[in-house]
Amino acid sequence: MTSNDPISKLHKMLSRKLESMDQLFSKMMESENAPRIPEITKHIFDSGGKKLRPLLCIASAEALNYKSDKHILLASTIEFIHTATLLHDDVVDESSTRRGKKTANILWDNKSSILVGDFLFSRAFQLMVSTNSLKVLKVLSNTAAFISESEVLQLTNIRNVNIDLETYFKIIEGKTAALFSAACETGAMVSTKNSNHIKNFKSFGKAIGICFQLIDDYLDYAGEAKIMGKSVGDDFFNSKLTYPIILTLKKGDKVDSDNIKSLFQKSLKSQNDLNILLEILDKYDALESTKIEAIRWSKLARDALQTIPKSSIKNLLEEISDYIISRTS
Repeated sequence: MTSNDPISKLHKMLSRKLESMDQLFSKMMESENAPRIPEITKHIFDSGGKKLRPLLCIASAEALNYKSDKHILLASTIEFIHTATLLHDDVVDESSTRRGKKTANILWDNKSSILVGDFLFSRAFQLMVSTNSLKVLKVLSNTAAFISESEVLQLTNIRNVNIDLETYFKIIEGKTAALFSAACETGAMVSTKNSNHIKNFKSFGKAIGICFQLIDDYLDYAGEAKIMGKSVGDDFFNSKLTYPIILTLKKGDKVDSDNIKSLFQKSLKSQNDLNILLEILDKYDALESTKIEAIRWSKLARDALQTIPKSSIKNLLEEISDYIISRTS
């Protein structure tokens, strides 16, 4: 992030609230009986993430002029859930790097990563309960279940060359968009009883999340490894069929479609295989089409904020919906 981008500006504007969240998060990740828990959690928490989900949670509350501190509890809850899913994802994907650093499953082991992820989910539920709101608890617990369900759906579709866009969007709505949506919705829920404002922030979060994932799909084939902190083509080597691939299978002629299917069904894939795939994607403008779809969701996010009262925070949230399109990591 640079000092001129809207995420950095929002970070600066809400810095005191984020510091409070960090302090609560650090306190809750401690364990007297299992020192490996804070070791692993600190490793992933300090690895340079944008903390965009808890930031949006706090911003959604502040945009509605919230005066208490429950949004700090919610932001920490969101970050615990997100960190837990990252630990689990790295094990499932057999990832070795994240944000340019070795993953916890490499530095420690798979069992530790899974168990620490479970610990973080437990901490998240403790914080949910402490908000004393059954409505908030329902949203966040449903979100946690939806995320897990979508991860399993994605796992069962590895190498599935017959996957359609409807299934793809089901996966990313749960895997990525659900937590963005819950962050914004619950931030609004503790701030207002205005159902339209709550609904609009929920829609904003969902659209931001889908846009974010589509750009992830785009960058996996069009990004730079040094900037992203991971290898180009990770989705391909993990046999994940994402938006540009599914779109090309739908648009491509039989020869190109069969070639893609053959590449994804290979157990061992090479750099040359990736190069062949990139040539086919380029032939059908699949990456550009992916970015166009992301822009559509970005506009939906901006539209969702139109009835929210004017404020400097609202302005930055609108800018973020556009800025995500231009991100490089």
